[in-house]
Amino acid sequence: MSPNLDVGVPNIARIYDAMLGGKDNFAVDREAADRLLEVEPMSAMYARQHRAYIGRAVRMLAERGVRQFLDVGTGLPTMDNVHQIAHRHAPGSHVVYVDNDPAVCAHARALLADDPGTVAVIQEDLRNPERILDHRDTRRLIDFAEPVGILATGVLHFIPDADDPHRAISVLTEAMCSGGHLVVSHITDEEARRTRPADNKSGLEVFARSNAPMRPRNRVDIERFLDGLEPQDPGLVCITRWGEDDPPAISDDLRDVWLAAVARKP
Repeated sequence: MSPNLDVGVPNIARIYDAMLGGKDNFAVDREAADRLLEVEPMSAMYARQHRAYIGRAVRMLAERGVRQFLDVGTGLPTMDNVHQIAHRHAPGSHVVYVDNDPAVCAHARALLADDPGTVAVIQEDLRNPERILDHRDTRRLIDFAEPVGILATGVLHFIPDADDPHRAISVLTEAMCSGGHLVVSHITDEEARRTRPADNKSGLEVFARSNAPMRPRNRVDIERFLDGLEPQDPGLVCITRWGEDDPPAISDDLRDVWLAAVARKP
């Protein structure tokens, strides 16, 4: 077992894996996932819908000619990862996965060892965007003179304002040339505050006991991540509605729990 692997504290990547029905998690993670399901029975559905949203966004970018992707805060590998979707729609696409969790990176490298020519995994943190851009594998696989898709999905709500995630995203998008795209998703608590404040607090308390407490933001603060970019239709909407011709029915009090957008650099 890795010396960096703490199995006594719930890990957000492993909680997410448990929600998706994966096997790369421990009892403490499954207990946290079970608690989330008690608080919000639709949590597992939202986790699955989030993966589906990422797939739709990557497919759209590939269809638009994007052939390189930087996935920051990737989490544990699951079925239909970014490189699999990209390669299916645009064979030969380059993908760099970024995560600050050494266990996540080690697991991803083991799964991706057979494809070093187009895929790499680097251990870096979104809080240090310059280091991500300057990493040798980023420079080897990503040419920022050509359009790139930068993904920051399911990660920004784990970075506090004190660490200035807006600056981090700005640094990354400034490196993109025209035609590059930013793909984001973010938990918001605005609807929950209006309808079920007690439930929302309980959900946050589950993550407060994990390795990365969650910090939901309001719609205005989430839209700030898109500054200087052109949001693509339908704009900042619930993950279940972005790019989905026939979105699943979601009860009114949950429609804005998890927001998503894809924005193009002009």
